[in-house]
Amino acid sequence: MRASDLRGVAQLAIHATTGVTRIAEGVHRSVLGTLGVPGGKTPGQAGGITGLVYRSVHGVTRLVGRGVDTALGKLQPLFERIESDRPGTPEREAVLAALNGVMGDRLVAIDSPFATPMTLRWRGEALTPEAMPPRREATGRVLLLIHGLCMSETKWRTRSEAGVVDHGETLASTLGYTPVHLRYNSGLHTSQNGRGLSTLLEQVLADWPRPVEELTIVAHSMGGLLARSACHYAGQEAMRWPQHLKHLVFLGTPHHGAPLERAGNWVDAILGSTPYTAPFARLGQLRSAGITDLRYGHVVDEDWHGHDRFHRKPDTRRVVPLPEGVACYAVAATTGTRRSALADRLIGDGLVPLHSALGLHDDARRTLRFAGASHWIAYSTGHMGLLSSPRVTRQLLKWLTPARA
Repeated sequence: MRASDLRGVAQLAIHATTGVTRIAEGVHRSVLGTLGVPGGKTPGQAGGITGLVYRSVHGVTRLVGRGVDTALGKLQPLFERIESDRPGTPEREAVLAALNGVMGDRLVAIDSPFATPMTLRWRGEALTPEAMPPRREATGRVLLLIHGLCMSETKWRTRSEAGVVDHGETLASTLGYTPVHLRYNSGLHTSQNGRGLSTLLEQVLADWPRPVEELTIVAHSMGGLLARSACHYAGQEAMRWPQHLKHLVFLGTPHHGAPLERAGNWVDAILGSTPYTAPFARLGQLRSAGITDLRYGHVVDEDWHGHDRFHRKPDTRRVVPLPEGVACYAVAATTGTRRSALADRLIGDGLVPLHSALGLHDDARRTLRFAGASHWIAYSTGHMGLLSSPRVTRQLLKWLTPARA
């Protein structure tokens, strides 16, 4: 914890108090409704003295929240100046990454200091026109690594029984890449992050200290959806950075969604089916826009805009193919030791089914056209194991090593 965290903690406390009070009022109103007691003017609100009590709680909470937020907001610049040279610890970064993944859209809505801004980073520092890698240390081959949901760039360096595994560092030392990491708020809609990444790449590659010969992207899990979204919007806006994009590698990306989020959507539907459990549906609706995008694998605004993201509906995504002229590769994982029709659909890596990670779909229009030798399966491997597997590193080297003349 830092002094500058006080404002963020206070905001979360007020947010939680308001949310719990609404749930309590909803349950109270549901019970009274079955007894024929009239409610308030708004559905789910209590009437009479009971309603007055709840409105008072809400009013006091908002008043206290505004006062605390205003006071700490004035102190925020002072805290940040005092702690500007204090590096973040891995534990702190992990907590903030998880918090952003779970409720990052809400953090942005309440202007929380915990909301993670999108940055491209080199050796832990954010890249800006004034802070780029020294020319002597940069190469013309840029490797962009994109993390997944509730994660940060620190997760690319892991320890396994074989020792330290860092796909980016290995590719850099072996193939001459300069590794750059993306840090982003994974609780925002994938398409929002995709637009942001596209704009950021356009700026950073234009300021790169050497002429860019090649851009390669390696993305884990949700990061792969973000990469596809960025390519889509770059094409729409005629940006120049895709001209440098040569390779795009997906590690366990849920191209067609993840069953756990679809299960979460079922929980929403079940809780909302009776007046007694409906107030508790708000608990399920705390999960972020980024998480609900994983239901079917949303990558563009049209997939979610104008829809209630908690309302159960069929897959109506816009068909977005792989970017043209780019060598695309897919690594899928399975905890099983071999493939079977049942295992492909149900087992997968614990979070993403094989079919989804390989871009396969029952609707041929939605199947992503990876070349025959452009997909690979890591057996006896879980979703997070893709980041710590030396076998994955070797496969990346096999794909990305330039062919000898």
